[in-house]
Amino acid sequence: MARAQTSEAHIATMRGEVRASAQDRPGIYRMMSSDGEVLYIGKSKKVRTRLMSYFRCAYPEEKGARILREAHAIDWEYTPSEFAALLRELQLIKQLRPRFNVAMKRDDRHYVFIKLTRGAAPKMLVVRGAGGEPATYYGPFLGARRVAEAVRELSDALSLRDCSQDHHVIFADQQELFQLAPRTPGCIRLEVRKCLGPCVAACTASQYQTQVDLARAFLEGTNDGPIDRLKSEMDSCAELLNFERAAVLRDKLQRLETLREMFARMRFAVETLSFTYAVPGYEGDDRVYVIRRGTVRAQTTAPRTARDRARLLAMVRDVFEPPERTAGAVPTHEIDELLLLSSWFRRNPGELERTTAPAALLRNRRALASLSA
Repeated sequence: MARAQTSEAHIATMRGEVRASAQDRPGIYRMMSSDGEVLYIGKSKKVRTRLMSYFRCAYPEEKGARILREAHAIDWEYTPSEFAALLRELQLIKQLRPRFNVAMKRDDRHYVFIKLTRGAAPKMLVVRGAGGEPATYYGPFLGARRVAEAVRELSDALSLRDCSQDHHVIFADQQELFQLAPRTPGCIRLEVRKCLGPCVAACTASQYQTQVDLARAFLEGTNDGPIDRLKSEMDSCAELLNFERAAVLRDKLQRLETLREMFARMRFAVETLSFTYAVPGYEGDDRVYVIRRGTVRAQTTAPRTARDRARLLAMVRDVFEPPERTAGAVPTHEIDELLLLSSWFRRNPGELERTTAPAALLRNRRALASLSA
């Protein structure tokens, strides 16, 4: 069904409202249709300038022109800073899922995650972002092809399946409950012993789960079992003068070691994004964000009194003193914010000068005073 296009006269009316009312200060804005649907959410450190740019689109196929042709109203709200606007924009996009944002906003296109699915027989996938079903994610990583190659080697080393998620699973210890079909060479990975075969009762549920646990431990950096196993097999082949097989194993080993190194860098980067972040705000509306592992766990106005400083210290303790989850895993709901903060500090490295390590803050009154306005 074709959507009604906004008339030029109404677009001119919206332009007049923006020119008369919007201010050049940080904030977010919403483009809405005549029936109240939020079409698009954006942010800017200068809201008025950004909104006026929509009305200067030179070509009808430009994104701004297409949004305006469907928009009936524009509203906006101000935030203390561009950083606050980024967080608010992300919150609203996740909440409202505007179709122009979903179709066009791809800030995470350079990153991939390793997804460990749930269910009877979990498997590993390389994905661009969080999906709808429950799972555990590890990342983010750069280089989709390298990560995919390493994940394939890890799956092969641990004999985990890579078939479709809805593929029927039946374990050997379910024989009393189900009539097993004859095993057939329908899966080449099963035939060459790179999969335990949970689809044809070739393993028990416990045997498969043991391998899943090894995969999880490797992804979390607590167990190098798959690498040790390949090294041992490679050394054995070399001793038997089977150099061709040893070379193949060497290549597999290098891919897994690359993945391990990528995890080490990722864990360092995520752990580095753990601090308090003091952000100057518009007209003195300064804020302090308490960030742990790349996500904002708490925020408050910049402390100006002893009571404010005590409240901030209590907030920092509440965030940083409890033990953190496993280092490599990223909960589904935190992926977008982790990518957002990683991108923010990568594009604005000077902002790291406004951060304070939590340990320094808790033991040093001078460091706490530096967060005050």
